[in-house]
Amino acid sequence: MRDNGYQNTAYAIAELIDNSLQAGATAVELLCRERREFKTKRERWTIEKIAVLDNGAGMDAETLQMALQFGNGTRLDDRSGIGRFGMGLPSASISQCKRVDVWTWQEGPAQALHSYIDLDDVAEGRQTGIADPEADPLPKEWLAAGQAIGDTGTLVVWSNLDRCMWRNGTTIINRSESIIGRMYRQFIHDGRAQLRLAAFEDPKAPRVDRFAEVNDPGYLIVPSSTPAPFDETAMFEPDGDLWEETIPVEVDGEAHEVRLRFSIAKSEARNRPDGRDAGRMDYGRHAKSNMGVSIVRATRELELDLTLIDKSDTRERWWGVEIQFPPALDEVFGVTNNKQSARNFTSVAAHLDDLLDSETETEHEIEQRLAEDEDPTAPLIEIVKAVNRRLRYLRSTIQVQRANARSNKRKTRYDSDSAEARASSATEDRKAEGKAGSSDLEEDLPDEERIKAITQELVEEEGLSEEEALDIAQDAIESHTKYIFTRYEGEGSSFFSVKSKAGEILIRVNTLHPAYENLIEVLDEIPEDGEPAEELLERLIRARRGIMLLLMAWARFEDETQNADERRRLQDARNSWGTVALKFLENN
Repeated sequence: MRDNGYQNTAYAIAELIDNSLQAGATAVELLCRERREFKTKRERWTIEKIAVLDNGAGMDAETLQMALQFGNGTRLDDRSGIGRFGMGLPSASISQCKRVDVWTWQEGPAQALHSYIDLDDVAEGRQTGIADPEADPLPKEWLAAGQAIGDTGTLVVWSNLDRCMWRNGTTIINRSESIIGRMYRQFIHDGRAQLRLAAFEDPKAPRVDRFAEVNDPGYLIVPSSTPAPFDETAMFEPDGDLWEETIPVEVDGEAHEVRLRFSIAKSEARNRPDGRDAGRMDYGRHAKSNMGVSIVRATRELELDLTLIDKSDTRERWWGVEIQFPPALDEVFGVTNNKQSARNFTSVAAHLDDLLDSETETEHEIEQRLAEDEDPTAPLIEIVKAVNRRLRYLRSTIQVQRANARSNKRKTRYDSDSAEARASSATEDRKAEGKAGSSDLEEDLPDEERIKAITQELVEEEGLSEEEALDIAQDAIESHTKYIFTRYEGEGSSFFSVKSKAGEILIRVNTLHPAYENLIEVLDEIPEDGEPAEELLERLIRARRGIMLLLMAWARFEDETQNADERRRLQDARNSWGTVALKFLENN
């Protein structure tokens, strides 16, 4: 029973907090009593006891004895809150310590009842059952340490901490704070509960004393623990008007809702005006620690599921996905009795392709069969597919956002040696030779009108912010460059498209086309200091291979054209394009 699978001390503490909140507590305190030691003339702090104190409803003698029994409790069939399994208090406690003491009161702490489990006594036969609760006033040290002691409440104290992962109170609080702030973010944000964290040797002068802050992996809730400047301002934004999706799931003839929420980093979070890498900022590192799909049961997070993320891709930190479901769907999601994971969801997410792989059935037929068999996998397939669809969109949006930021960053500092400048110069030479373009007709419009039209185009069609679009438009007009590159997400086979606007030629590159990944993105990365030479060489090899494949694709395109007239037109187009390319590239 001691090896019940709690990830660490913080998750075991969360079980006690669950009990407090289920008992109606509005204030819960994590209290760490330490002792100071001097070893080799160095001061060290060692944890002695961990306690969770609340101002909840308290328990009577019968309920206290039940609470310390494994698999017993008053909420075994209660689907209305975050409790239910009857395992939390005893299993969480003995996963960390050999002795757990509980004081609980309903008429003031002086009238408290006390009981305990001591594993040494159990092992030596001195304790063969849960001790009958006895009247025992709340100990003075905890009366002094607590700030939320009311007429009703409960105190759980762990001692003889032989399995605690961290060795002092400060570390326990620092490591637990982000987990607790994430698990109970909705309780903190709604004001339903305050969670105090304190470590002390002298309870009247704690070394650490603060309240847990919201830690929202979707980065929509503020204020929060996110580092500045996103502690008071949301770092992410809802992913469009349809950022929330509801999927009905039926159990025993009753319908329940699973709510999916999607968020994405704001442009100003990822694209810093000073050009620094947002991922290396404090808030970027904070986002990295919150990667994953947040599985939320009854407004309390179970876990951040990592099944659907690519840990090697740094862009994964810039999206948020939250799945909310009620306790009535515990069996569907496969909630473990320690409330640390949703096993069925993880399994379906990891093996979705295998589940839907059949030579004799369509995906729809497979899902229909599973539903008829009342297999809990059936509704989870729909949920995982919905999440995967949105993740594809979120990832491509982040890719476009990143690519446009790099391109725009270069454009806002005019470079006479840039590709845009060289192409513009070559264009002027062709115009002098009498080679006019349709976009040239609008070059004589007033600069203000051209800037306004280009800005509007980039905002409405490319999805850029007003500020970004205005910077690009002003730079293009003021520097007399003819070409503007943008990125877009396209489902078709086109690698790029061309459009003229207010005298400019807009080239829109499709980020979903393989040519983008193998030609542009692979060379678009600015090498970081100390990047291995073999990685740089690999980029060049990929780019060279990509160019050769593009040329071979065109060759095959001509070869497959059976109509002689059509083939001649393609050859003429190739020759004409080659003439223009010669002019653009001859001085490169």
